Amino acid sequence: MNRFLKYWRIKGCNEIFRVRIVSYADDFVILSRGRAKDSLQLTGVVMERLGLKLNQDKTVVVDARNESFDFLGYTFGQIWFRKTGKQYMGASPSKKSVNRLKQKVRNILRPCEKGSWPDVRDRLNDLLQGWSAYFCYGTTQIAYRAVERHVYNRVRRFLVDRHKVHSRGIRRFPSERVFGELGILLPRPMKRVVRCVF
Repeated sequence: MNRFLKYWRIKGCNEIFRVRIVSYADDFVILSRGRAKDSLQLTGVVMERLGLKLNQDKTVVVDARNESFDFLGYTFGQIWFRKTGKQYMGASPSKKSVNRLKQKVRNILRPCEKGSWPDVRDRLNDLLQGWSAYFCYGTTQIAYRAVERHVYNRVRRFLVDRHKVHSRGIRRFPSERVFGELGILLPRPMKRVVRCVF
């Protein structure tokens, strides 16, 4: 990947095609103003020279003004602002990322889990903190609400099974208790802090 970026920089492709490349490890997005197909064609040629190959299943050309695309767990594209009905370009946690987190929550809160509640709670909180630390950019409210509902329902069901409660457990384990006394952290976007040393 570094060789590709170096070639792209040396040949001045950013200026020629009016593009910018955003990369992370072996994933990258080429942001282009009108010359996306030319950029993709050149990328394929350069990758072939370097002995690499583009993943055709993941490689697409999209018009970000009308379509969305996923990159590094986020969905980028047009987002509706519900209060005014206006659209804006933005990013939000992708549905795949939210579903992956939900699966991990289910794995921690399996009915066969025999660990003590503090151990289970701490593993779940570590997962939620890590997810919240990564997904703190962009429009996060809808994703966070979905995660919060899922976590509450899974914790409640887990505790109902563990304590052999003969109901759905909503009175015994309301959300205030789950996210309060029982110690489950509410998933919230973490604020980024810049530390300056003088």
